[in-house]
Amino acid sequence: MRMCTRRPTPSMDWQPDEQGLQQVLQLLKDSQSPNTATQRVVQDKLKQLNQFPDFNNYLIFVLTRLKSEDEPTRSLSGLILKNNVKAHYQSFPPPVADFIKQECLNNIGDASSLIRATIGILITTIASKGELQMWPELLPQLCNLLNSEDYNTCEGAFGALQKICEDSSELLDSDALNRPLNIMIPKFLQFFKHCSPKIRSHAIACVNQFIMDRAQALMDNIDTFIEHLFALAVDEDPEVRKNVCRALVMLLEVRIDRLIPHMHSIIQYMLQRTQDHDENVALEACEFWLTLAEQPICKEVLSSHLVQLIPILVNGMKYSEIDIILLKGDVEEDEAVPDSEQDIKPRFHKSRTVTLPHEEERPEDPEDPEEDDDDDDDTLSDWNLRKCSAAALDVLANVFREELLPHLLPLLKGLLFHPEWVIKESGILVLGAIAEGCMQGMVPYLPELIPHLIQCLSDKKALVRSIACWTLSRYAHWVVSQPPDMHLKPLMTELLKRILDGNKRVQEAACSAFATLEEEACTELVPYLSFILDTLVFAFGKYQHKNLLILYDAIGTLADSVGHHLNQPEYIQKLMPPLIQKWNELKDEDKDLFPLLECLSSVATALQSGFLPYCEPVYQRCVTLVQKTLAQAMMYNQHPDQYEAPDKDFMIVALDLLSGLAEGLGGQVEQLVARSNIMTLLFQCMQDTMPEVRQSSFALLGDLTKACFMHVKPCIAEFMPILGTNLNPEFISVCNNATWAIGEICMQMGAEMQPYVQMVLNNLVEIINRPNTPKTLLENTGRLTSPSAIPAITIGRLGYVCPQEVAPMLQQFIRPWCTSLRNIRDNEEKDSAFRGICMMIGVNPGGVVQDFIFFCDAVASWVSPKDDLRDMFYKILHGFKDQVGEENWQQFSEQFPPLLKERLAAFYGV
Repeated sequence: MRMCTRRPTPSMDWQPDEQGLQQVLQLLKDSQSPNTATQRVVQDKLKQLNQFPDFNNYLIFVLTRLKSEDEPTRSLSGLILKNNVKAHYQSFPPPVADFIKQECLNNIGDASSLIRATIGILITTIASKGELQMWPELLPQLCNLLNSEDYNTCEGAFGALQKICEDSSELLDSDALNRPLNIMIPKFLQFFKHCSPKIRSHAIACVNQFIMDRAQALMDNIDTFIEHLFALAVDEDPEVRKNVCRALVMLLEVRIDRLIPHMHSIIQYMLQRTQDHDENVALEACEFWLTLAEQPICKEVLSSHLVQLIPILVNGMKYSEIDIILLKGDVEEDEAVPDSEQDIKPRFHKSRTVTLPHEEERPEDPEDPEEDDDDDDDTLSDWNLRKCSAAALDVLANVFREELLPHLLPLLKGLLFHPEWVIKESGILVLGAIAEGCMQGMVPYLPELIPHLIQCLSDKKALVRSIACWTLSRYAHWVVSQPPDMHLKPLMTELLKRILDGNKRVQEAACSAFATLEEEACTELVPYLSFILDTLVFAFGKYQHKNLLILYDAIGTLADSVGHHLNQPEYIQKLMPPLIQKWNELKDEDKDLFPLLECLSSVATALQSGFLPYCEPVYQRCVTLVQKTLAQAMMYNQHPDQYEAPDKDFMIVALDLLSGLAEGLGGQVEQLVARSNIMTLLFQCMQDTMPEVRQSSFALLGDLTKACFMHVKPCIAEFMPILGTNLNPEFISVCNNATWAIGEICMQMGAEMQPYVQMVLNNLVEIINRPNTPKTLLENTGRLTSPSAIPAITIGRLGYVCPQEVAPMLQQFIRPWCTSLRNIRDNEEKDSAFRGICMMIGVNPGGVVQDFIFFCDAVASWVSPKDDLRDMFYKILHGFKDQVGEENWQQFSEQFPPLLKERLAAFYGV
């Protein structure tokens, strides 16, 4: 290569060597070849050439000066240079860097829009390498070029500025650069009136970058900005209208005070734009309703416009012709077509979370009406007008509730029974979108609507069948509240048929809907288990890759919902062979193990002893997965350049399945633990840097403590300090699980817990006293469990086994302790905690005196305590009453709410 024998010369008189230039051009030509072998040669050549500093001079030269070359070649030269800037700009010799910068600024007005855009990208890339500070002439020169009479120069400079505003908005408003925005914003505003739509569009897009951060320079000019936006409202250019709508949506979020005086006309404008013939404009405008729904003034300003808005949103919920083509809406049977790999989005495992009573969470159903409905086509996983309209209707239904129905019901009648399937389909989507917000008002119509929807499950169009699945799932709660023969049985029967549909999209929608129905119906499904399992197992042989993963979820949810009712020989015989077959087919490295392991975890917990015949290979493999992942993490930590970082999800899911086995098999897991090194592995997992790994480790530790404490006990001295350091509410789920495990250990250790009390007590007292401990995951079980219930139970258990050590701190936690536990149901954990509190009051009665009313309230929360616990309560209440005397007690009990007074009198005679 001859190009670099000369020393780099001062930038402005640099000239390429002719032979070197030909080499570079040949390289650019080759790199446009589709042949992969040629591509590989090109990559190697690029690596070699990058050794020469002024190779980059050749690249900029081709981009800016070689007007004889075709545009794609010139642009490609610029893009290769951009990648070099990204990777090695710090090591460019100053003359090379200066030459590149100068060429960019001199040629930003190239006659070709492709070349202008490429130079704009190059400028931004240099600027983002910390060069805005080092290139002080950049912004002034670009702003100056905006004044050029030549359109190309003005447009090129604006294109570059827009990219800089997108990439470096915060920096432009900072002291580091002496706040160039103070000059730039007023400058941009002048161009809102420019005769070229492209320039107008650039100008708005530039200013829009500063709305969300409330840049001071923009706030100072906010009224001019809004006035200029209004002037552009009816611009003939769609790109300009789109940017105007985007600006108004953002202003609604950050400066609603400035829009309120004009709200009526803004709403009128957005009603028009939501129907814009350009879908991009309509989508941008439709976002306005989503944002407005979150504002406190929504109801007040929007009520009178609903009559216009609702039909527009409903109309936007129809599939467009292009949607139907992309969705292959005319393909009815595709179940035999294998999935392509990009169809399958990565799944994220939810780590096991201990709840009260100890059970597992399932993630909520998607709020977005169509979240799961359209996502298997890349083209449609994009946000589009249909999804945005449906989401807007959903949130507005939550704001207006029943008030929405008079505007909707007349429309719905026409839609739901429409002969054209596209219109009928949109009506079913509407019905699903309003389910959450308008449920109360819809109840009178459901006895008629649900049978109609169930009928739509066998429509001849696959897209109608799939949306009917989704909408019915949104009404599952109501269906389950009716006598089962009325709607539950027909719905279940039809959904199970759809699980075996010939169309993959319908299979997916039916499986998801069935999982929702399972959660709502729980043990109501027990009579139909045989029938349900036949269908789910049959689907195993039928499904392609993607839907198989959703099927695992439906089976896991079924196990969670019916619990031990699944433990019947005939059900186990149906369900386990196909699951184990999949389990044997999958390799340890296959990510499909995640959903399968999650599913097996639920199944093992439900089957209990019924899982015994399968537990050994499952247990062994989980231990192997944990071991492999830890080993790989160790190699990676020692030699990050030689090894890949492991995917720790394998370990997390395996730990969770081990938890499921320990919980399901109880004492029968003991022999498996005895023959493995799980305790050593657990010691490492509990110290992992990743919170989710620790979270699952502590859940498993608690379950093993309950199932086979003999194997945990020898490790307590090593484990307790680790548990203590994880009592950190920053990671609420880790903290909860560690707290729960400590409580379980207490119950097994008894008085031997004494050496460890001080390690954990102060942290627990601090956690229970946090003013607003974030709502823990306990909230999602639909049971009211106050945030600090788990810490409260563990403190109670510590006090139960070591009252002398814990009682002195009674006064510091008794009040939040009582309020945490008054809301949870009677159960074993609550029982042990209250025994602990009674024993501590015995040791330190003074600690409870000031907050005795809270203790009374907590005692009254018991529905049926065991006899000896009731005696403990009786003694404490009467002891307190005798201590203060009849008269004081009368005064004290005056402050009780009537219900509390009645209960204490009835149950304890005080």
